[in-house]
Amino acid sequence: MITQGIGNTVAAYISAGRSSLGRQASTPPSADIAGSIHISDAARAALSGETSAGDAAVQRRIDEIKAKPGIHRTQEDGDYLYAHDKRFAEIRDKSRDYGGPESLTADELDYLQKAGGFVNTMAELSADEKVLYDELVAQGNTEAAAALNLIAMSRIGMGGQQITLPNGRVFDPTTTEITADNVRNLFRYLHVDETGRTDRMFEALASYLDRRDDPATAARNRADA
Repeated sequence: MITQGIGNTVAAYISAGRSSLGRQASTPPSADIAGSIHISDAARAALSGETSAGDAAVQRRIDEIKAKPGIHRTQEDGDYLYAHDKRFAEIRDKSRDYGGPESLTADELDYLQKAGGFVNTMAELSADEKVLYDELVAQGNTEAAAALNLIAMSRIGMGGQQITLPNGRVFDPTTTEITADNVRNLFRYLHVDETGRTDRMFEALASYLDRRDDPATAARNRADA
């Protein structure tokens, strides 16, 4: 499967317990009010129980929302998730404030994609490949990170199937190692883009892998360019 173009990669209330609060008769009106209020053990237990029940209700609602595919979620669902899933809100705010999904680590992007009902590309990367992704994000190499994300996208739903490229080469993107040569000769041909942008992305990734894995090769490639 060869894709065309670049995919765009991104209040309930907890019950408050009502307790019976008594004021000591001997406390003068001018005294500190906090010192005149007492909560009985029974009231504390009731308050704790109602709060726990409220938390459980919120979590059930969050789980129900996350179980829905993104296309089936309403604006209300999205607002509720943002209001009650602290990590989702923090990651979404980071993405908004610091340059989009390319500012997120692999773990953050994975959580955002899963919780938000988006296509989960990060689930297609191995642990070592996620380390590579985090390196690219940390260095601000957004084009290379985007290329790695496209490689992950190309693996979705493959299930070990072989892909035949226009040049006749056959490979399995789910098992093929992400090396500079494979990026240049295999993965880049899975995404057709007449603007040349994806070519630049894949070359950025391949060049980074050259420098990361073999500085001598990188020097030769620069000399040949």
